[in-house]
Amino acid sequence: MKPKIYISRKLPEPIVSRLAEVCEVKMWDKEEEPVPREILEKEIQDVDGLYCLLTETIDRPLLELGTRLKIVSNMAVGYNNIDVAAANEKGIMVTNTPGVLTETTADLTFALLMAASRRLVEASDYLREGNWKTWSPMQLTGQDIYGATLGIFGLGRIGEALARRASGFDMKVYYHNRSRKPEVEEQLGIEYVDKGKLLRKSDFVCVLMPFTPETKNYIGAEELSLMKPTAVLVNTARGGIVNEEALYQALIKGVIWGAGIDVFEEEPLRTDHPLLSLPNVVALPHIGSASVNTRLKMASLAAENLLQGLQGETPENLVK
Repeated sequence: MKPKIYISRKLPEPIVSRLAEVCEVKMWDKEEEPVPREILEKEIQDVDGLYCLLTETIDRPLLELGTRLKIVSNMAVGYNNIDVAAANEKGIMVTNTPGVLTETTADLTFALLMAASRRLVEASDYLREGNWKTWSPMQLTGQDIYGATLGIFGLGRIGEALARRASGFDMKVYYHNRSRKPEVEEQLGIEYVDKGKLLRKSDFVCVLMPFTPETKNYIGAEELSLMKPTAVLVNTARGGIVNEEALYQALIKGVIWGAGIDVFEEEPLRTDHPLLSLPNVVALPHIGSASVNTRLKMASLAAENLLQGLQGETPENLVK
């Protein structure tokens, strides 16, 4: 008898077909709309495996309904949408999709850094709105990237990949992490510093750490006050690590120069959010891993994680 699974969003046909070879599959049939909570609550009661996205909150009450549930496969690197402790208590495996999106997310992070520092979105809007009447010496001037100092909070796979990209721009790179990585320091020519020094000395501060209770509001008013008035903050990790109200105040008061943000405390972001009113903010709809190849690899890896767990194996990407 095939194990039953539920997929919380419409996936590409080859991924569904692969799962259907082994499992009895039910799937929410919309690609651009999250599954309603009440449907997820109903479906989880009758499945052995759940394939979900970060848009689903897999909390203790939901897991309590999954009396047959053996595994939750999350199509994301982060898993703060899942109560892992509650899953562990119930003997439910949780998996994620690390590695496959490293380079793509590092690309987007550096692109966001460049767009914010050189005012690319603002300049494009300026042109499209018919405001370009002449050339002037200081028109839409931004901040230099080449030879600048980059500070990275969180030197995981993506942090290392970002540091490699910075070397092509002859940037000095500082990092702060839970633990030092001497081999990576030597390999990439980067320097470990404390939190305060990174904030004070960096022209660009990139947030690439996981969201945990310890990193909630890790960048707040105090941290922003330490940064250079010409500095740019970039967050492509998770919303909630940067305090959005503090960031808004820092930007309107000129405490820092600009920001590039791909992740927010509440997603989707409401259109009247204060940060969207600022010309010195480049805001994106959580597209860090959004390349065709990477998203297909993520979907495939999440499927393989699910199948491994259901077939009695220990998934390679088990979250502990």
